[in-house]
Amino acid sequence: MISIQNLHVEFSAKSLFDSVSYVINRRDRIALVGKNGAGKSTMLKIIAGLQRPTSGTVAVPQGITIGYLPQQMKLADSTTLKEEVRKAFSHLDEMHQRLDSLNAALAERTDYESPEYQDLIERMTTLTERIAMEESENAEAEMERTLLGLGFVRSDFDRPTSEFSGGWRMRVELAKLLLTRPDVLLLDEPTNHLDIESIQWLESFLINKAGAVVLVSHDRAFIDNVTTRTIEISLGKIYDYNVNYSRYVELRKERVEQQLRAYENQQKQIADIKDFIERFRYKPTKAVQVQSRIKMLEKMEILEVDEVDTSHLNLKFPPAPRSGDYPIIAENVGKAYGDHQVFDHATFTIKRGEKVAFVGKNGEGKSTLVKCIMGEIPFTGSLKLGHNVKIGYFAQNQAQLLDESLTVFDTIDHVAVGDIRTKIRDILGAFMFGGEASDKKVAVLSGGEKTRLAMIRLLLEPVNLLILDEPTNHLDMRTKDILKQAIKDFNGTVIVVSHDREFLDGLVEKVYEFGEGKVRECLGGIYEFLEKKKLASLDLLGLSPSSSKPSPSKPSTPAAQSTTTKGPAAEEPQPSRKASYAEQKEQERLLKRARKRVADAEAEISTIESEVAAVEAEMAKGTYNDEIASRHADLQKRLENAMSVWELASMELEDLQK
Repeated sequence: MISIQNLHVEFSAKSLFDSVSYVINRRDRIALVGKNGAGKSTMLKIIAGLQRPTSGTVAVPQGITIGYLPQQMKLADSTTLKEEVRKAFSHLDEMHQRLDSLNAALAERTDYESPEYQDLIERMTTLTERIAMEESENAEAEMERTLLGLGFVRSDFDRPTSEFSGGWRMRVELAKLLLTRPDVLLLDEPTNHLDIESIQWLESFLINKAGAVVLVSHDRAFIDNVTTRTIEISLGKIYDYNVNYSRYVELRKERVEQQLRAYENQQKQIADIKDFIERFRYKPTKAVQVQSRIKMLEKMEILEVDEVDTSHLNLKFPPAPRSGDYPIIAENVGKAYGDHQVFDHATFTIKRGEKVAFVGKNGEGKSTLVKCIMGEIPFTGSLKLGHNVKIGYFAQNQAQLLDESLTVFDTIDHVAVGDIRTKIRDILGAFMFGGEASDKKVAVLSGGEKTRLAMIRLLLEPVNLLILDEPTNHLDMRTKDILKQAIKDFNGTVIVVSHDREFLDGLVEKVYEFGEGKVRECLGGIYEFLEKKKLASLDLLGLSPSSSKPSPSKPSTPAAQSTTTKGPAAEEPQPSRKASYAEQKEQERLLKRARKRVADAEAEISTIESEVAAVEAEMAKGTYNDEIASRHADLQKRLENAMSVWELASMELEDLQK
């Protein structure tokens, strides 16, 4: 559909792309990957027609539409949310103008039997039908569905766009882009300002409704779920893999190993040739051989090895000073802005060494509670920090607090202590500040680079309670892996506010869900929490209270019980009279549904166990390859998830039976 041929791009005499060619087909789902600065965003701009290459062509067939979402955009502040999003249908105004022009031309003509007159009639009829179809109620409904899917509520529709933060403005632009339904969608970091529920909605939209998609994202779970093809940009070339990101990582590792072996063999060959030249340079009898080898060296195309993966560098926190057993004890904590109660009666305890996640829709109070813990804003209730608690806090605007007059190296050197100072260059290299980049002034860094630099500063401070508010928004996957491992090895306490499922997976053992003015505790990791929400996503989060709250007659399960047990709003209602007939019927309905969930979970476990047995039987016969190993690993993970679902369903049934 779109053909990129012999693309060459130079910046300041440095080659970014060298003879790059590939084709974007209909319904392609392409992940564009590569290290920071490899040219991913530049590639999207060139395809979108916003930037011209030094040479080469981008051939777009006539009639093919392209939609581009940059990392930053500007919105007009003179419109409401709904008015701004309606601009996605601005082509309707053009169609009306064309219809008016046809009507005017028709009124002036009297040659009713001529072919030209009939042609005008046909064109006007076609245009009228198309306008009627476009202006049907479906367009309005689709606009509302898109806005609600991206996390807006109906009360936002008439608010001026000037009231929305940068992240929400990005969602406005994304909504407009999705509603235009272009043939090719180019998305540059679309998940940076989305919460988990909105990411899940966007995944579903791109998979089921979009045409071709080319996206740049550092959210591994997102690109794994959406894409089926991976194009890596490395050293000015591209490597095209017809697989999703996870499989690409495995194939890339094999490719780099092959490149490294070929590079080492060539270097040995070069060393041998040079040694021969030096040994026999001044011997007349060897002059012909020497000249032959000199020409051989001149013609030899030197092999290159792709960027080395630095994620094996172990970035470790300084040992955490010992704190009290309970770094945070919250009782009936609440926060309101005017008449808007963000949350209330939040009661929970975080033990020393625990790693927990705050999740939920944007605006439900995650960052607000963090600010309460930091003492930055007033609140109601009691919030106590334990003995000797030292907090390291990474806020979303942390990058703006850096001293722009310092260099990258000096910024880290000022906070590093002890032996870590001897490894500053290695640490900066792991965070893509290697070589000359470490001598750059902070003032010239991009937003993403400043975020990474601020993260390094935080990691070097001796603290025992880390609070990270959306730490992965501007980190690429290798850097996120380094950060994740550092947090896992940290012997202090960690609170992570994040929408990145892959980052949270295996990192946290407890999840706090923010929603409907409450803070609820769920024991287990992020995917156990997702299973608990009845879907493999957070689709149920953010439903109206009437549709998502459990019935008053149904106690919460231990795994999802609200931690706000001491506040009056969280007390279990005490039966003061015999249950009514309606309540009894409701209880029976809940019991029946709970028993069905247990039975369904048991059936699922039985099915998966049978599949596992079949695969293991194949393996026992000596049949073993990557495909079978992958199937076996996938089945084992499905079995673990099914067991978790069964366990939660059984606990819920037991509670109801009590």
